[in-house]
Amino acid sequence: MRHGKKFNHLGRKTAHRKSMFANMACSLIEHKRINTTVAKAKALRQFVEPLITKSKDDTTHNRRVVFSYLRNKFMVTELFKEVSVKVADRPGGYVRIIKLGSRQGDNAPMAMIELVDYNPNYNPNNKAKKKTTRRGKTKKVEETVEVKTESAETK
Repeated sequence: MRHGKKFNHLGRKTAHRKSMFANMACSLIEHKRINTTVAKAKALRQFVEPLITKSKDDTTHNRRVVFSYLRNKFMVTELFKEVSVKVADRPGGYVRIIKLGSRQGDNAPMAMIELVDYNPNYNPNNKAKKKTTRRGKTKKVEETVEVKTESAETK
């Protein structure tokens, strides 16, 4: 019985699944987006997001932990040098899954998984979202006081 087992095994043994995720994660880090099935994309998100979180803190221990998952020193270097710099201020949600439709051969649902900060279509010209502020009037009152004092000084 599979009571409480929420992990998707994807019809593979453990070693095959770990190798597949390592290869897919390396491809995602290298190319910034890959096409795969929806089930693999959702499982890959759970695999790669903790690694990106670890890459924010560049220590020898974190590099070794990430290398034990990825098993590719060039991708570990790229993750810590390039990707972690782009996602430094993001609190999570580093990858985006976009559903593409069905594959022609076997009608499998396909998806594109991509690193969020590398798609200029969703964030044109790298404009950061405007920070939300409180709707209090204290700031406007201070500005009007400054304007009044300046006009009084000029007279």
